[in-house]
Amino acid sequence: MKTNNTQLKNQKIVMGKLIASSLLFLLMLSILAQGCKEACETQMITYYEPIYAPKSEVLKDAEFESARPIENPGKIYYKDEYLFINEIEKGIHVIDNRDRSNPKEVGFINLPGNKDLAAKGNFLYADNYGDLVVLDISDKARIQQVNRIENVFDAYYAYNETHGLLIAYEEVQEEVEVDCGNGSIMPHYYNDMLYASSAEISNSSSGGSTGIGGSLARFTITNDYLYTVNDYRLKLFDITITDSPVEGNSVDLGWGIETIFPYGDKLFFGARSGMHIYDNSNPSEPVFVSTYAHVNTCDPVVVQGDLAYVTLRNGTECETFTNQLDVIDISDVTNPELLISHDMQNPHGLGINGDCLFIAEGDHGLKVFNAADPLLIGDRLTAHHENVHALDVIPLDDVLFMIGNDGLHQYSYDCQNVFNYLSTISF
Repeated sequence: MKTNNTQLKNQKIVMGKLIASSLLFLLMLSILAQGCKEACETQMITYYEPIYAPKSEVLKDAEFESARPIENPGKIYYKDEYLFINEIEKGIHVIDNRDRSNPKEVGFINLPGNKDLAAKGNFLYADNYGDLVVLDISDKARIQQVNRIENVFDAYYAYNETHGLLIAYEEVQEEVEVDCGNGSIMPHYYNDMLYASSAEISNSSSGGSTGIGGSLARFTITNDYLYTVNDYRLKLFDITITDSPVEGNSVDLGWGIETIFPYGDKLFFGARSGMHIYDNSNPSEPVFVSTYAHVNTCDPVVVQGDLAYVTLRNGTECETFTNQLDVIDISDVTNPELLISHDMQNPHGLGINGDCLFIAEGDHGLKVFNAADPLLIGDRLTAHHENVHALDVIPLDDVLFMIGNDGLHQYSYDCQNVFNYLSTISF
């Protein structure tokens, strides 16, 4: 019995030591965890949550409705004394501009997902998310859809059998705790959501009966072809039969494509990394000619004669601090060369007609330069309208259309000393 008591006593001592060791271990873990927690930092991250919608709600026939206020304007297009203004992701405003001093809003084409447009004859071509829609605009008071080609712009608008059509991403910001020793949070995908740390988010008429788009256009028409670009690809549509487009070739252009500008038998593409030139002698099969490379930045382009004019600007999506106008000699399209760069404030769209060069400077307004001598453009500012917001312009022979966040403005000019305000449709 005495032996048993001794054994029991020894077992209790051992157990006590084990408990004490365990408590000490837990205490040390707690201290380490607390120390780690203190070492950790919170960080604001931005992620983009996908927004889905049933196909039946967004891929449906366009509806012509009564005019509505313009709230979030995008591309501008002119044809036959009418203006068509894209309401981003919503549709197209139709404006009667036969009296330029008193433009009248005619109606609104309800077309979800629309961003771009172009027209030939009596037909307007517009995107409806992944589909190309054809609209009969012969009667501006009764515009109606007459055709649709499905799934031709499918690079972005993915379809999910469970959720529906991916139509956009919604930006969400959230404060999170960075893992100890893990450093900053790097971008990654999770459940269709794109995550990134807050620090990482950062004119020409085609002839015939086509209309005219601005320098930010992604749709354009030359001869019997409609050309459309997304971030990396050119898609062609044969519109010989104007109400029945036929999908044609696709051409990979490289990443970062932003705009398309036709001039003569060439196509000029503005890209984040430079300006690409394609020979369009055979409109069904454009062929690469050359690239003028520049710093990674936003890059619309217009062309006149042997010169191309490219504006480079900074901003979150443009990933640079450059604000300038590049004038490029394209007399030899196989070897485009920079002629001169002129400093700008924050150039967006631009347009040229004769010696008049118009540059939309965002919050800094609209500027007009005499471009007779390309080497002196920066010193020959002939007009500056500072109290407007300017995104893009379309110059005709006697009138300038300028669109910004605050409205659509019209001016008359003669490239000498006349630059008169005509009217505004306020947004």
